[in-house]
Amino acid sequence: MTPDQGGGGEKTEKATPKKREDARKKGQVLKSAEINTAVLTISMFVIIFVMGGWISDGAGALLKSFIGRIGDVGAPPTAADASAAFVQALWQLIWLLLPVLIVALVMGILVNVAQIGFLFTGETIKPKLSKINPLQGFKRIFSMRSVVEMLKAVLKITLMSVIVYQEFSKHFGSFAGMMRLTPGQSAANIISMAMGVAIKACAVLIGIGLADLLYQWWEYERNLKMSREEIKQEIKQLEGDPLIRGKRKEKQRQMSMMRMMRAIPQADVVITNPTHYAVAVQYNEKVTDAPVVLAKGKDRVALKMREVAAQHRVEIVENKPVAQALYVSCEIGHKIPPELFAAVAEILAYVYKKRHPEPPPRRPLRREPRRAQ
Repeated sequence: MTPDQGGGGEKTEKATPKKREDARKKGQVLKSAEINTAVLTISMFVIIFVMGGWISDGAGALLKSFIGRIGDVGAPPTAADASAAFVQALWQLIWLLLPVLIVALVMGILVNVAQIGFLFTGETIKPKLSKINPLQGFKRIFSMRSVVEMLKAVLKITLMSVIVYQEFSKHFGSFAGMMRLTPGQSAANIISMAMGVAIKACAVLIGIGLADLLYQWWEYERNLKMSREEIKQEIKQLEGDPLIRGKRKEKQRQMSMMRMMRAIPQADVVITNPTHYAVAVQYNEKVTDAPVVLAKGKDRVALKMREVAAQHRVEIVENKPVAQALYVSCEIGHKIPPELFAAVAEILAYVYKKRHPEPPPRRPLRREPRRAQ
């Protein structure tokens, strides 16, 4: 017995759309945390680079204000003075970093929406006993995901350390020379060095993020895979039990048959094959510009149609080619195709003539000649 035949079967089939939708409702989506980290880090570096002068001036003003407030007290500052100065400095710092925080918040939302779309679900925060099960926790600690996360962390730390070491080694000789530069020149050199580190770090984060996205996609698809038995069960759930589905179809056939039989008395003629096919046709020139098929059937249905037509005195005309053509090319409730107009018109003319025969011509009266008196 193959794996697919035993038990739940081996999960070798791609996930169905329903399985993907159910997984999404449970919060199981394709998402890379490393992409989030890379985008947020790059965004913050960009905003700091763009607003670096404004942030630097603000930080200097903040420090000067804090020191000045403490120094203006005269006597040694009390705890209340220090607390008030600290609170004021804290609010100034928040205002100073507010643009960076707003950019980080907006980019965090955008990158999540870009990865998983708009999704609101409470499944991920529902309490589950498996989360506090020691055995399950032990399995999670030593799972493949945990090993991959540890390797990613080690790789990031190693690469960042190498980047920082190389950048500082390259500029190590210039640190002593900065002592002879003005504070502004020294700050410019430090910022230039920091930007070099930031650019390389961002490149590393992007590379790790893309690699992690590929891994997350592979793991996501692997976890969603289904066995053939699961696909069969899903199809049964979507379509219903085969027995109930069969009964439903039979009921639909019976209702369709009843509708057809009720429509036959309104027909002008039933064209037959004579026994294999039967098509009921009606033509009302005030309603449609062409004859309409009211009912059609073959074999037993055709026989039943003939019986109903005979009961209601609907004319039955045998015409094999026309009956077959109408059965194949026409649907119930639709007009007949133009190529059959002539043939059906001939049959309808015959029916109308039979239904309303012309009166025989009147013979002229013979007048007897007058007798001579």
